[in-house]
Amino acid sequence: MCLPKAAPMLLTRNLLYTGITRAKELLIVIGGANTVNYMIQNLDSEKRNTGLKYKLENM
Repeated sequence: MCLPKAAPMLLTRNLLYTGITRAKELLIVIGGANTVNYMIQNLDSEKRNTGLKYKLENM
């Protein structure tokens, strides 16, 4: 799992948890310890407005 320095909105605990739980046999985390610690402490999960529902309904 690659954890580059990115926008805080993307570095959430939920994303880290998803990456860890989807690993089947082995997980290698590539990134700084500061980034991992930030993700562990970042409980923010802002609502993302992608417009996906609208796009699917109007296909």
